[in-house]
This record gives sequence, structure tokens and C-alpha cells, in this order.
Amino acid sequence: MAALRPPSPIQRSDTPSGTPLGFFSAPFERFVRDDLSDFASGFTLLDTMETYFDSRLDLIQRSLTKHSDRLKVKADKAFQEVFKKEVLQKIRSPSGEVLADNLEREMQKFKLRVSQRMTSLAASWQSAKIVRTREKITFFFGVMSLLLTALMFGLYPQYIHIAYTIQAGYLLPMRAYYYKKRSWHYFLFDLCYYCTILNFVYIWILPSNPALFVACYCLSHGSLASAVITWRNSLVFHDSDKVTSLFIHIYAPLTFTVIRHFYPNAEQRFPALSELPHLKPFRALLLTGIIYLIWQLLYWKFVLIDRRKKIESGQRTTSFSFLLNDKRGVIGRSLSAFPLQLREAAFMLGQLLYSIITELPAVFLLYDSPFWSAMFLLLIFSVSVWNGGGFYIEVFGRKFERELEALRKELAEATSRSERSSPTFGPQSDDDLSTVAASPTLSIKAISPGISTVELPLEQIPPAQPDETRKDR
Repeated sequence: MAALRPPSPIQRSDTPSGTPLGFFSAPFERFVRDDLSDFASGFTLLDTMETYFDSRLDLIQRSLTKHSDRLKVKADKAFQEVFKKEVLQKIRSPSGEVLADNLEREMQKFKLRVSQRMTSLAASWQSAKIVRTREKITFFFGVMSLLLTALMFGLYPQYIHIAYTIQAGYLLPMRAYYYKKRSWHYFLFDLCYYCTILNFVYIWILPSNPALFVACYCLSHGSLASAVITWRNSLVFHDSDKVTSLFIHIYAPLTFTVIRHFYPNAEQRFPALSELPHLKPFRALLLTGIIYLIWQLLYWKFVLIDRRKKIESGQRTTSFSFLLNDKRGVIGRSLSAFPLQLREAAFMLGQLLYSIITELPAVFLLYDSPFWSAMFLLLIFSVSVWNGGGFYIEVFGRKFERELEALRKELAEATSRSERSSPTFGPQSDDDLSTVAASPTLSIKAISPGISTVELPLEQIPPAQPDETRKDR
């Protein structure tokens, strides 16, 4: 028996224009007609994104505008000084031709100076455009990386470690270049970068080494993951530096959680897992402690000893000096309680204890439980999202308030300037008119209208000798 087919709907053409609207009844045709008018409502998310994430760029644009106004004021003052000190001295010359030549020469110099200032200002605007484009690109790739990671985790978890490697191959060299440029490259000797290198050594070189896997798993879920809370990492998509910091600290525990719990047939790709059905707590903490001590000795020798002069002089900054100078933080206040000669030892010992304590959840709970591993990652990610929300709302909000206050002051200053009458270049009385008219070469036409508002002390100009055909009034 042939399958029954529903009757075909009948086109309606009872609209005022006589054109058919489709295969819908009258109540539904209203929604068809409103499609075009409601089409723009689908972009509310984009509008929200533009409101929050372009506000900072608008503030930068406003600050550049303020800078251009300051340049104009400085140029005006510079012109007045040049005109008063140099031009007026040459105006006293009795020769009319010399006067015209001097004015023309000084105007050319002034135009050259203004042109140089405008060129500098144009370079600043171009730099602002580059910053705006770069931050948009960073925002785009940050959001897409988060989306692709979520899709990959659900559909193809066996590619997570590849995505980890590819993103690190781009972000870490950019971080090294950026920190070297700002003389922050001593931060690159910290434990998180050391652990990141060990992670890639295990993934691509020694996947069958059980001891290295235990160390990488515990350090990634310990010191690296907890650094999101300690260093207040933020999910700020448009800031490449914050995106890189969050990537270093959260992608490592995500990768090793996938390898341990969600990677299909993980023992074939990572043979070390076949020897580690469960972790032995003492052995795991001992291995990670040894790995940590190796890094700590290298850091103490090559950074704190060999480069002590640069650090003490302030030329370089390390995590130790940064935390020590942070008097508002718990670590900075705790280190300040120790004598100066014991602070480094106290800091290294505190780091060791901190590393062991943060590894305890991974050793006793996370390694054997996919559920608690997922909850742990969700907690760390939630902290970064909360910090990012605080950055966007609080930091941008305070910046916007300061910009509004500055704008009010600028408007008040502009209003006060407009109320004051500016002096004009020309005679103000009949006596001054007769003085200027007596000069055979000095006239309004001989001077550019762009300098008509400069204060010109006409009483300093020696009047020309009157000829016989003109009588003083």
C-alpha cells in the first residue's frame, strides 16, 4: 500500500496587493510579513558585544582627541612666541620688501612645524586603528578557540592535545616576544612555563613514561590550575596577554583530564596509562616534589643568583619581586614579616608547600573520578569568567566615569574660553587706524588671515614718515 500523503496546502492570494504570501493560513501570514521588520532583532547579541567591548576603544579615541587639542593649543602658543620674538623684530626694519620677505619666511617655518605636528598626530591615530584591529582579532580568535575546544571535547576528545600544542606554538612565542620587549622575560622562568614544557615532552616524546605522566598530571592540576585563582587570571577575550595567561593555566589540566578520563583507547596513544590504573599518593607527591626541586634549584641559580644585580636595580622583574612588592596581597604581607635575608628562602619553601597542597585533590580525588575532574575544571573556569566580568564591568566602568569627568572639565574650559573675547589683529581706534594707514607696506592684505587673532602690539611698530601729500588729522 502506498504511503498516505498529506494534502498539499493551497496558496493564498487574498492580500491587498494580490500577490501570494506562501502556503500559510491568514494568522501565520502576519509573521511572514513581519520577518523583514524583525530581522534586525537577531543582532541584539552583537549590539551588546559592541557596547561592552568597543567602549575601551572609544575611550582611547577620545583620549587621542584630547591629545590633538593639546597639540593645537601648544602650536598656537608656539606661533605667538615666534611671532612676537622674531617677526616683530624684523617688522621694525624700514624696508617694506624686507618686511614681506620676513613674514613669508616665518610663515613657511610655522607651516612646517604644524605639518610635523599633524604628521605625528596622524601616526598616533594610525596606531589607535592598529590597536583596535588587533584587539578585535584577538577577541575573535579567543571566542572561536573557546567554542572549538568545547565542540572538540564533546565530539573529538582525541584532538585536544593537538589543539593544545597548536595554540601554544602561537601564544608562547608571542608571550616571549612581548615580555622581552617590556623587560618582563624573567617571568618566563616561572614554574608554569617549566610545567608546560614538561607536558609537551610527555605528549610528543615520552608518552610511555609513567613517572613523567604522574608529574605532569599532578603539576597541571596543582600549581598551574590553582594559579588561575592566585594570579587572578581573567577571561578577557580582547586582551592577548590575559588570554595567554589563562591558556597556560587552564588548558594543561583540561588536556590531562581528557587523556586520563575521556580519551578513547588512551592506552594505545599514551602507554603510561596502562601502568597507572590508580595513583599511589606518596609516590606521586615524591615524584612531583623532585621535579619541583629541580626547577627551584635552576631558578635559584640562574635567576636569583646570577642576575641578582639586575633584579635589585629594578631593571628586571621576577615573580618573587612582584609578589614581595604587592603589599595588598597575602603573599606580599607574609614575606614582609620575614627578615630581608630570609625572604627568598621563605618564598621558595612556601612555593613548595603550596605546590604539594594544591596537588592533593588531584592525587586523592580527581585521578579516579571523571565527575569531580569535570567539576574541578568548571570551578577554575568559573573563577576566570568572574574575574573577566569584573574587568569588563568595574575597570571599564571606572575608566568611563573618569572620561566623563574629564569631558565635563573640557567642556567647562571650552565654554570659559569662548566667553573671553580674543584680541584681533587690526586697529581698535581712529588713532590706531591713522598709524597703520600711514605705513606704505603694512596692510591687512599682506598678512595671512590665519594669524589675524595673534596679539600684535602695534605700539611697538615705528610709524613711517608721512609724505608731503598727507596731513595728520
